[in-house]
Amino acid sequence: MRRVSPAAAHAFDALTNAISAISVVGAILIAGSGDSPTLSKVLGCVAVTSSTINIVSGFLITDRMLKMFRKKDTGAVNRA
Repeated sequence: MRRVSPAAAHAFDALTNAISAISVVGAILIAGSGDSPTLSKVLGCVAVTSSTINIVSGFLITDRMLKMFRKKDTGAVNRA
């Protein structure tokens, strides 16, 4: 089984979060336009909510994954 380096994994996760951010911007534009039908506004609000949840959870998962690659503290006290 091949392992992915932490830097590459973080880059992939950041890319998917950026794509979700583009979805949020598009959904805000649809939901906020004054002349769009009610259904479009409702679907735009649903898209904003789901994309925002996706972005936040993506950052939380990325943070948790990166914590797995950090070196563990041995508990030794540094004496000067």
